[in-house]
Amino acid sequence: MQQASKHLLIGSIEAFSGKSAAILGLAQSLIDKGYRLAYTKPVGTRSEGLSEEGVDIDVQFVADMLGLSSDQVYPTLLSISPQRVQQKILGKDLNRYAEQLEQFQNGDDVDLVILEGPGSLTEGYLFDLSLIQIANALAAEIVLVCRFHDLATIDALLNAKASLGERLIGVIFNDVHAEQHNLLQTTVKSFLEEQQIPVLGVLPSNALLRSVSVAELVQQLQAEVLCCHEFLNLMVEELTIGAMNVNSALKYFRQGRNMAVVTGGDRTDLQLAALESSTHCLILTGHFPPNELVLNRAKDLEIPVLLVDSDTLTTVEIVERAFQRAQVHERVKVECIRDMIDQHCDVNRLLSTLGLSTPVTL
Repeated sequence: MQQASKHLLIGSIEAFSGKSAAILGLAQSLIDKGYRLAYTKPVGTRSEGLSEEGVDIDVQFVADMLGLSSDQVYPTLLSISPQRVQQKILGKDLNRYAEQLEQFQNGDDVDLVILEGPGSLTEGYLFDLSLIQIANALAAEIVLVCRFHDLATIDALLNAKASLGERLIGVIFNDVHAEQHNLLQTTVKSFLEEQQIPVLGVLPSNALLRSVSVAELVQQLQAEVLCCHEFLNLMVEELTIGAMNVNSALKYFRQGRNMAVVTGGDRTDLQLAALESSTHCLILTGHFPPNELVLNRAKDLEIPVLLVDSDTLTTVEIVERAFQRAQVHERVKVECIRDMIDQHCDVNRLLSTLGLSTPVTL
């Protein structure tokens, strides 16, 4: 008789905490150790996160990066949208989603099923697919991925412990800035351990993981690409606004690294100054075409120039939102997170807590 697979549910207390990145790193580490995994995201993203085939793009990317076969990727049960919520509260959605979780109970020769949880502790509750509801249905253990904003984060974790109980077996802190690292390691970690919340990892802040590709900015800004289409894979780590005199701007630009510089389309002096610094993308606002001199120089330096209809303030807000929601959908980021998990996460402690025996190599 086949033994039931173990289940690990990766959750968060707020959206965009880095669950997908943590899953990629942890899963690759386990695969390297010889474990056979399956992966699923029971509650999917909304329609903007779906491919043309209707597949959740996060699920597809994780599957591709880990080299999982189709039988190792279980289906998404629900993509929450305002329309689905309305159907549910009107009694028109009669699906019994909790019962559908049963299909994840066993897999062919699978040691561990890794599930990506909803965006928060409460998301999906209306459909019986909140984090604790999924965990209870599958007898899954839970690891939370958490950004450490400040000491108020402790309150959120204690509340999570009260809600999740013994199912919570640990937390991985993500995107921890250098000035916070010592506080976490010397004070917060020991306190949480005393509260029965094991700290399995403290992942340092990394500019690459917070970066977005120029291609992503083009999509978010609905921008027109004026040159260097072949370099839209460049990664942008910082946002800089060019709105001062050129002498001040030069000093400002030289302090940046892999920047997206937002400036008015009529500021030829600032545009040329930005191109001579560590700029990966020049974003011109007001739909004012640049001087040919700027485009020619950008082509020489292989720096994409984007033209947008929006004003500078709106453009900056869109770019900042893209940084806040930065995805891990680039291979260079995947390699980075794998290294970080290996260096800063106690995978062996996780395996011991899960009770996973050493896989037998055939």
